[in-house]
Formats: sequence, structure tokens, C-alpha cells
Amino acid sequence: MSSTGKWPPPHAFWTDTLPAKTDGMRRPYLFKGVVPASAANAATVLDGFAAIRRAHATGLEITANARVYVGEEHRPDLVDKVLGADAWPEGGFIAWMQEQVGAERFSLVLNTLESVSPALAAGLGEFVGALIGGWGVPAGGAELVAFVGNYSGTAFGVHEGYENAFLTHYGPGTKDFYCWSAEEYRKLTGGSDPLYGDYTWLLEHGEHFALEPGDALFLPERVFHVGRQSEFSASVAIPLYTFPDAAIARGWIAPDMVESLLVSAPDTDAGRPSPMQPLSAGPGELARRLGAVTAAAFTAAAEQATAAAEEHAHQRWHTVLSNGGWQQTENDLARDEAAAAFAVTDLAPGTSIAVRAPYRLIVTGRQAFLRGCEAPADPAVLTPGLVERLNNGPTPLPDDPQVVSAIRTLGATGGLTLTTTSEETE
Repeated sequence: MSSTGKWPPPHAFWTDTLPAKTDGMRRPYLFKGVVPASAANAATVLDGFAAIRRAHATGLEITANARVYVGEEHRPDLVDKVLGADAWPEGGFIAWMQEQVGAERFSLVLNTLESVSPALAAGLGEFVGALIGGWGVPAGGAELVAFVGNYSGTAFGVHEGYENAFLTHYGPGTKDFYCWSAEEYRKLTGGSDPLYGDYTWLLEHGEHFALEPGDALFLPERVFHVGRQSEFSASVAIPLYTFPDAAIARGWIAPDMVESLLVSAPDTDAGRPSPMQPLSAGPGELARRLGAVTAAAFTAAAEQATAAAEEHAHQRWHTVLSNGGWQQTENDLARDEAAAAFAVTDLAPGTSIAVRAPYRLIVTGRQAFLRGCEAPADPAVLTPGLVERLNNGPTPLPDDPQVVSAIRTLGATGGLTLTTTSEETE
């Protein structure tokens, strides 16, 4: 029986059903029959792996990557072989992988799959978009991590998950999943380290879920878990990156502020070399000078912190939302290919343009955000009406050179697609 009855899950699923079934997002729960095959399936996951192999063959640097495991043993030495081998025959992926790794049981872990698979980014992007509208925005965005193989146990062993996540399953085999709260796991094992090897004794103490194709298991943060199966299958985890506030401040806001406050370019007062320090005087004077510079910088940082945080939050918020909820990555293969395809199009009045699903065009002030990228915008050109039509697309371009120019700029983000030409419109 489906737990939602609709795709994507409606608003009430996020506001009522999910909290009720998971004790306020604190306990795992298996939602049956949530994801239709039209949104995601095992074949689409393998197509994403094929895209990673295609990039490898042409020497492209991409963020998405593949990790290879035999049993629970990480085998980085096999990655180039698996990525560089001739394509598998239709319907023969399992035997092909067994030949590449020289073993019967194997596991592939594919990270950042949303950046190489437009189909999965759009299909599961409907799920993430509904989640954002009904639950909230993960400040770091979401990711697609695929687990593919006939492994007898997750390559990471029994381990802790640090983010809220959904594990979606596409079969064809059934996956047995076991979960423990952090308190239960520490009581049973004496610590928080992952368990590898023979941990069958632990399984009888875990909460068991049997995942079938189309199911989605909600995994709260800080829950220990492991997946096991006897047949080949593909699953895709959707972790929601809600970084600690201190981590965001440490990783992004503070470095930018310190860099600007302690700039020491040549030919400036701040860039003037410090004097030689007399040996007989010891390090005291040097410490005084450095302390004064540091204290002045942190005093100024405290005064500017609120404004810097607001600027960062504004950019992060619109970056995530414009990227359909996905995390932003530098070397996004699908984005680069979409941008390249759009660059060679002949834009003219009447050409129909649309924003690619699941991305959104957001114009705020004189900034435009699309597919996680930022571009300058003239709100008199990218009017609210035009933005709405593009997001709901397709919409024909007006006979306005400024609009055509703005669309050409936005096309470089990889977030637009041409649906019909002006000749077809005529």
C-alpha cells in the first residue's frame, strides 16, 4: 500500500504524515510505494554511471565519482579499470561488473549523481521540491548517492548517518535494512565506531525494514544503520545537508571576512614588512604587534558579522532554491553539457524557452539565480511576469533585444532549454 498515494508526496505528507510516523523526525520509518518508476529506477541509475564513464573516457574533470568495493574492501585500484572498460552488453551489467572486479559480489557507490543524470535530478527533484515546500530548506542542499551491486552488506559496515536522509530503493532485489539509535548502538557495541565483518549477532537487536522497488525509508540523523541483500539491486540515498551554523560560519563567512580585513597588498600600509626584531628583546614586541593587528581585525569582524551573515544567507538560500534543492557543485557535467547545447542555439523572437526542471529562475534586486549560478539582472528586463512564464514554460521570446540578451546570459547557467524554434512557431 502506498504511504502517500500521490507523486510527489503532497504538502500534508510533510506537515502531518512524516512527523506522525517518525516521532517528529526522530525514528526511521518505511514508506511503501512512494517513488514511481517514471521518476527513478535502476536503469536510470546505471545511465548515471554510464555518464561518469563517458566523462572519464574524455578526460573531463567532474565532481561525481564512483567508488568500487569487493565485499567491504574498498578497491580504488579497480576504479580506472571499471570506468575505462568497454560498455556492458544490454542486460548484462552484473556479469560485466563481476568480470571487471574478479569477484562474484561487488558494490558501486556513486556520489553527486544529480550532476550527471538530468533524469534523476528532475525525477527525484520533484520529491526534494515537495520536501522543501512542506518541511523546509536544507541549507547545504541535497545530494544523490547511489548504492549499486549484489553486496551482502553495505561497504561502510554498520555506521552512523550524520544527516536526515531518505533511502529510495529500485530493486530488482529486496534490500534488508537494519537501524539502531545511537544510544542502543553504544550500549550493544561499547562505542560509536563502525562494525565490519561478521556483525550478524547485532542484527537481531536492530529495527528491520524490507525495502522493495519504489519504497522510501526515512533515516533520521545520528541513526546507525546497514543494508544487506542477496540479489542485485540499486538504491539511491538523498541526504539533506543541514550543516551546523558554526560550520557554515567557520567554512564560509569567517574566512571571507578575515581575508578582507587582513588584506596586506604590496605598497599599502598593511602590506609594509614588519621591522627586524632585536634578538636580545625576545618575541614580546612581535607578539604585541601581531596581537594588535589580530584584535583590530576581530573587533571590525564583530561589527560586520551581521551584515556578512545576511549576505551569505541570501546567496546560499537562493543558490539552493534555484538549483532545485540540490547542492551546488563546481564540475557539474549535466550543467556544463546543457550550457554548451544552449550556447549554439539561434535565439530569435518567437523562440520558445523554458527553465529546465527541477531548477528555478529567481530574480532578487539586480541578481538572478538559476541552477545554482548567479548572474547580473535588470528587473526591468527580467520582469516578474517573464520570470513566472519561464519557470512554468515554455514561453516565446518577445521581439526585444534586451530580453534576448538576458536569456543568452542565463543560458550559460545550463538552466534553460529551447523547446521550439521561431520557424516551428511560425
